[in-house]
Formats: sequence, structure tokens, C-alpha cells
Amino acid sequence: MSPPILIDPQPPHGPARAVEDTRERLLSAGLRLFAAQGFAKTSTRELAEAASVNIAAISYHFGDKAGLYRAVFFEPMGGAPDDDIARFIDPTLTLSQALRGFYESFLEPLREGDRARLCMKLHFREILEPTGLWEEELAHGIQPLHVALVTVLGRHFSQRAASAKAADDPDLQRLAICLAGLGVHLHVGCDINEQLAPGLMQGPAALDLWAERLTMYGVAMVRAEAERRGVRLPADKTGAKT
Repeated sequence: MSPPILIDPQPPHGPARAVEDTRERLLSAGLRLFAAQGFAKTSTRELAEAASVNIAAISYHFGDKAGLYRAVFFEPMGGAPDDDIARFIDPTLTLSQALRGFYESFLEPLREGDRARLCMKLHFREILEPTGLWEEELAHGIQPLHVALVTVLGRHFSQRAASAKAADDPDLQRLAICLAGLGVHLHVGCDINEQLAPGLMQGPAALDLWAERLTMYGVAMVRAEAERRGVRLPADKTGAKT
């Protein structure tokens, strides 16, 4: 005989707060189970039991298991790509200000602690066991951020550099990938980093310091590329005195 399914004390059509609580419990349970087992090996029964809700709540809130997986994959990592891009794309920002906004967008999910680790584990699993969502993340999340960063770099290397011109510059592409790599490693290597330097990522103050340091390192990388090109960046472009 199959084990009984735990019944949600507040049905999907209950008060708004109870409905939202049911949805959040499903998201939390889904993140844990999908990260540990993957999409195919996680059943709707397991999801309902882990969230302590009626199995019908999955259909009510997400349509089906695939809908819940999609929500789990995209929602916990923070704002939309446009919100992240808005942090650093403004042409009135100095280079330091733009890079600070860029790295703050990387660090924001890490303020969620263990949730960020589960999200990264889920993304790794999606790469190894694709359902199609990784291609969507690349096209609508990662690629726009990269293009925006290349555009910002082109603007700071030349007042006349249009985005199309910057996109055709392979060294700006390399520089953008290296700048992003500083932020990406804090996610990908979070468990390793904790072993290497325990406590370095703990708490809001630590993440604020990371944002400051990443900005400083990023500006140094941009200056190195400017030196290689024989270009002198104006002081107001780097946020530093000459």
C-alpha cells in the first residue's frame, strides 16, 4: 500500500497568506529534492510529502512537476536579468561604479546562504541532465549580462565605441569573461572556498567587503588591458586619481 500523502492544512483556495505559504513550501522542498535527485528521479508524491501539502497544490500553483521545476530553477536566484543589468549599464557611471554594480548582482544570491549552494548544485545538475532550461538561462540570463558588460567596457576604452564595435573586439570579450569569472567562482567554488578560507563568505559585512575587493581587482584588470593597448584611461573612468 502506498504511504498516505500529507494534507495541506490550508487548501489552495484558502486565505492569501496560506496560499503563498504553500507555494513557498513547495519551492523550498523542490529546491532540496531537485538539487539532490534531479528532475526525472523526483516524483510529485515526494515533493508533496516534503512540503507537507496536498499533491493537488502542485497543479494549482505550478501546473505540473515541470512547472515547479522551472520555478525552482529560476526564482530563488534573485531578480530578472534586466534588474541586474540596470545596476551597471548607466553611461554616467564611472568604471568603478559600474563594476561595483556588476559584482553586487553576483553577490546578491549568496546572501541567501545555503539556498545559494542548493541553487548552484541544481544548475550543475541541469547541465549534466538537461531539461532545456539551461539553454534558456544562457540565452536570456547569462548572454545579456555578458553583452552589457562588453558594451560598458567598450564605452570606457573609447567614447566612440558602439556596442556592435565592442562585440567584435575579441580582447574585450576575453576581458569580460575574466571579469565575470571573479564573481562566478564565488558561486561555483563556494564549498571549496569555505574549506580553503573558512568564514570568508559569512555574513552581510563579508559580502560587502567582497564587492569592494572584486571591484578593485576588476579595475586593475581593465587597467592592465588598457596598458597592453597603450591606452590611458581618464581618472574619472577608473574612479581613481592619477
